Amino acid sequence: MSDQASEKSVVAPEPVRARRSSSVPLAIGLGTAAVLAAGGLLFSHAQGSTNQVALASQPKPVTVVQATAAKWKERRRYIGTIEPWVSAQIGPQFVSAYVATVRVRPGASVSRGQIIATLDCRNTSSTDQAMAAQARAVETSQTAIAAEAARISTLLKGGFASTNEMEMKQAESDSKQAQLLALKAQLQGSSLQVQDCVLRAPFDGEIADRSVDPGAFVRPGTPIATVIDRSVVRVTAEVPEADFEAVAPGVLVRLHLLATGADLQGRIARRAPAADLSTRTVHLEIDLPNPDRSVPVGTTAELRLEAGQAIDTTELPLAAATVRGARATVVVVEDGIAHLKQVPVRGESEGELFLDPELKPGSAVVLQGRNGVAEGDTVATQGLPDGRVGAL
Repeated sequence: MSDQASEKSVVAPEPVRARRSSSVPLAIGLGTAAVLAAGGLLFSHAQGSTNQVALASQPKPVTVVQATAAKWKERRRYIGTIEPWVSAQIGPQFVSAYVATVRVRPGASVSRGQIIATLDCRNTSSTDQAMAAQARAVETSQTAIAAEAARISTLLKGGFASTNEMEMKQAESDSKQAQLLALKAQLQGSSLQVQDCVLRAPFDGEIADRSVDPGAFVRPGTPIATVIDRSVVRVTAEVPEADFEAVAPGVLVRLHLLATGADLQGRIARRAPAADLSTRTVHLEIDLPNPDRSVPVGTTAELRLEAGQAIDTTELPLAAATVRGARATVVVVEDGIAHLKQVPVRGESEGELFLDPELKPGSAVVLQGRNGVAEGDTVATQGLPDGRVGAL
């Protein structure tokens, strides 16, 4: 009984191991099938999202603008200086002396003849007074000698005086007269020196600068103050000799004053008949009324004017072309095909390019994306309704 029981206990597990060994291949097969199915799905998805068409064969997207017809005149731009109508540096011209007083400051208004400054000229005044006294003494002596000569001339007629005596007195009278004239001339020069000690305004105007204070020693030619008259101002500029005809008197000029920001217009009042020998530039002037004295002098003005006759051109934004020297390269779209063209440049102003009319007005010109376009490429164009600027 015990032996049979032991045999049964040994033989009973065999069917269980057989079932387990048969289920393992089935599980492996199912897992492999699932992996293969998932891989197939991923492969088909990847193949479906891949573009099978070459990018080079597709139209290239670009933005275009429409070229427009325009008139072009050559323009000139110069930098000028605003100067007063009259300017004078006030200072001594004949004497050297210490400055006694300076009665004005910059910005002060002065009238003609008003005292600007005075000099300490006591020595000059004393010399002038001494010379005046000497002239009076010589004049008195000459008067007496002339009277004596007249009396001798009367005695000569009666035979009471000799001819030699009369001639000597006449010569002495003439000598004194010449001496008197010389002293009067010196007195006049001395008087000028005395007058030079009081410095006055030569015209109505304003004080632009004060160079010296009281106590300073000045010599002839040393400026003490500067007086200007800016009721009318002059805009002056130097232009190249090649523009001589463009700046003829009467030409209208647009002015921008940097100091005040004002934009004005004026006509060329005068032009130098010759160029400067060192710079080869021609001087011009424009007169501007300035009754309220709102325009400061010594400041900068920009001058703009048009030269020559207006010509027909084709206008484009400057960004739509590549400019090299006198020619511009543009990309023109015709029937969806890009064509590179070189066109002569006629002018440029404020971000606009003016080309020769050989580029027909109305042409579609690539604005954005032209760097990636070659001759003969197919393009897809886009632009705004006004034809000026488009955006992708």
